[in-house]
Amino acid sequence: MKIIKNYLYNAFYQIFVLLVPLVTIPYLARVLGPTGVGINSYTNSIMQYFIVFGSIGVDLYGNRQVAFVRNDPKKLTKTFFEIFFMRLITIVLSYLTFAIFLVINDSYQIYYLAQSVSLIAAAFDISWFFMGLEDFFVTVARNILIKLITLISIFIFVKSYHDLNLYILILSMSMLLGNLIMFPSLKKYLVKIDLHELSMKKHIKPSLVLFLPQVATQVYGVLNKTMLGIMVSVEATGYFDQSDKMVKMALAIVTATGTVMLPHVASAFSKGQVEKTKYYLYQSFQFVTAIAIPIMMGLMAVTAKFVTLFFTKSFLPVIPIMLIESVVIMLIAWSNVLGIQYLIPTKQMKTYTISIVIGAVVNILFNIPLILKWGAVGATTSTVLAELAITCYQLFSVRKQIQYKKLFWDLPKYLIAGGLMFETIFELDRVLPGTWKMLIVEIALGIILYVVLLIIFKVKIIDDFKSMINGKGSKEYETYK
Repeated sequence: MKIIKNYLYNAFYQIFVLLVPLVTIPYLARVLGPTGVGINSYTNSIMQYFIVFGSIGVDLYGNRQVAFVRNDPKKLTKTFFEIFFMRLITIVLSYLTFAIFLVINDSYQIYYLAQSVSLIAAAFDISWFFMGLEDFFVTVARNILIKLITLISIFIFVKSYHDLNLYILILSMSMLLGNLIMFPSLKKYLVKIDLHELSMKKHIKPSLVLFLPQVATQVYGVLNKTMLGIMVSVEATGYFDQSDKMVKMALAIVTATGTVMLPHVASAFSKGQVEKTKYYLYQSFQFVTAIAIPIMMGLMAVTAKFVTLFFTKSFLPVIPIMLIESVVIMLIAWSNVLGIQYLIPTKQMKTYTISIVIGAVVNILFNIPLILKWGAVGATTSTVLAELAITCYQLFSVRKQIQYKKLFWDLPKYLIAGGLMFETIFELDRVLPGTWKMLIVEIALGIILYVVLLIIFKVKIIDDFKSMINGKGSKEYETYK
């Protein structure tokens, strides 16, 4: 039941996160325009490199290490301070590097300075600690409060393109404030220790092991925006970024299980419960498949109407980008389960790292020719190919550890249900008026149709969910052994 509660916390937050941009993005698209949105996206993509290099893989590493020692208060306290101080030092080094970049770069300097507050905020991000403890209430409550403050500030202070720098500063400052207000919650878990006993050195190597895949992830996650800004225009970056935001928001609902399951699986694996980790893998994979397919196909079905209503006609180039990028919803959902929920907690970091590096290489190889030929559409196609490469390699790498039959249980039924839903909603989208009311009707009908089809097809996950709600999860686990 703890897994369900944590997932609901995380899912509720992801839905909240989804609703906030549904209000702010169309507003910002209108007041900032494609150029303002593009400048923010481009400068932020550059700043992300400094944040990633400063963080050196702490988010995933810290989450996992806290999960390993969470039952020993003294070890838990030592682990927290060692990792926290290590990251603090690397962030300072990263900021010094950024200062050099700012001196030699003569464009968008004022925007980069506003973005740099988010680099400072990264030094005080301790969400990894609470995630490792599976205390998701603290992070969810913090994030909701900050999102509300950010939302109100945007509507009060951002009125035109000339407020772009203020908008960036609001986002950066909200991140810093959100991280700082988490510190009072530490007293619930930490005990007094001798700070002279701390040893940051032992965390550097394993953290760097997780740092490499995060750098690679950054390559195909952010490099697209950077290359579009350099090779095409900041407007092209803005179009790509708007599509990317919407797809990633939809994806966040699916990947909420990853944050919840990583510490849970790591704890089970540390106790030698290997079969139980596989059980979690099968259950998570089925769950994300069941919800990723309708989200992917549903988004594709209503993209044309959604973009016109949401971003206005000045963002029509977003339509083909979003249609293509929707495919990554299912691919990332699968790689999230295999990588974040299985390979990392079971200490198969080499395999996970290779998969991410492969994705980065594929992204780089295809980015240049495809961007030159098709601009933002080319960058999106390259992203899909990169995610496909990652997922395929991870599936191949675990072939001797798992049973594909259990992994892809009921996949044909999900695909058929999703396909029928897509065809129905796509045809409706073409004939119904282009209004918000009709869009909401289409989405509601799509959800109802998909659920009804799953019930008709008698998919296994519905029975599994009922078993978990009724506290029969352990009995269900026996069937996988």
